[in-house]
Amino acid sequence: MPNEYDDLQQSYGRCLREKNFIERFYEIFLDSHQEIRPMFAETDFQKQRMALRRGISAAIAHASGSSLSRSTMGQMAHAHSRKGHAPVRPDLYPCWLDSLVKAVEETDPEATPELIARWRKGMKVVIDDFVRHY
Repeated sequence: MPNEYDDLQQSYGRCLREKNFIERFYEIFLDSHQEIRPMFAETDFQKQRMALRRGISAAIAHASGSSLSRSTMGQMAHAHSRKGHAPVRPDLYPCWLDSLVKAVEETDPEATPELIARWRKGMKVVIDDFVRHY
């Protein structure tokens, strides 16, 4: 039985075939708001890129209601809560989402306005959970 966001997993797979997808996301994201680049000043980007790669896939699964992603997403939400080791204020999540969809638009050769709207809808499920845990 297909899940609600199989189209996002397929889109994400196409994005990852382009070797620079994750790097492009970070280029866009770090420049999206004056407060974001300093948040990554001490970041090991090799580890961060791998974490994001896994995190996006888990986020898509979570948006689909997968119970397998619940623990991973709970850990990520805690890490980004005000008490976590990498707190993210709720007002900065739109920068993350806008950066992600821009990178998808640039990288997925099959991106359409409808698919981008689906990305926004699916990732909003995850962002809303993170905001609740903040």
